[in-house]
Amino acid sequence: MLKYNFEEFLKANDAQALFKEEKEFAEKHAMVQAGMIVERDARERFKDAYIERSDKESEQLIDEAGPGLLDHPLTYLKENKNEFLYMESDWFDLIGVDAVSLELDDLFGYYSALCGLKLQKKYGEQLRKLLEEEFGFDKLDYGLMFDSNEGIWNFNFCVNKLNDFFETMSIGEAFSLVYRFLFQLIDKAENGKI
Repeated sequence: MLKYNFEEFLKANDAQALFKEEKEFAEKHAMVQAGMIVERDARERFKDAYIERSDKESEQLIDEAGPGLLDHPLTYLKENKNEFLYMESDWFDLIGVDAVSLELDDLFGYYSALCGLKLQKKYGEQLRKLLEEEFGFDKLDYGLMFDSNEGIWNFNFCVNKLNDFFETMSIGEAFSLVYRFLFQLIDKAENGKI
């Protein structure tokens, strides 16, 4: 699905510049000529995203946040433990992810991301193997459950376990890190790479 989605994206857009993940993917699959695409600044990826700040207990909307929130340090979630951030983006749609929420886990004190993966049920074992063997997650570092009503994988994971994570990063950098991880996970799951 990722390859198909990306081929459709390239057809619909005159891709002169792509973000790092898409550029590498397009070159790897010979969708573009290597060296012909300029790499876009990663800070631009989510400038048009829909972002909400919501209350963790009630899930009530606190505020629709603009792109300025992405410049705040990730520690904003430590200072506002009652909140979670919810983001919808065309970029998540492209890779088959149904929005992403980011919050501070109350019990363990780590940053947690929650999302829906639009992958078939048959990918379950492959996803678990990748998470544990390829990405170094322990079973307690993630939760993965297929929702047959929605046809998606409900997936939550410890953001602190991702390569390149640091607590002083911005919220935008954290969402970009989550995006990069999900892109790699979905690509490897669909291609049977472990």
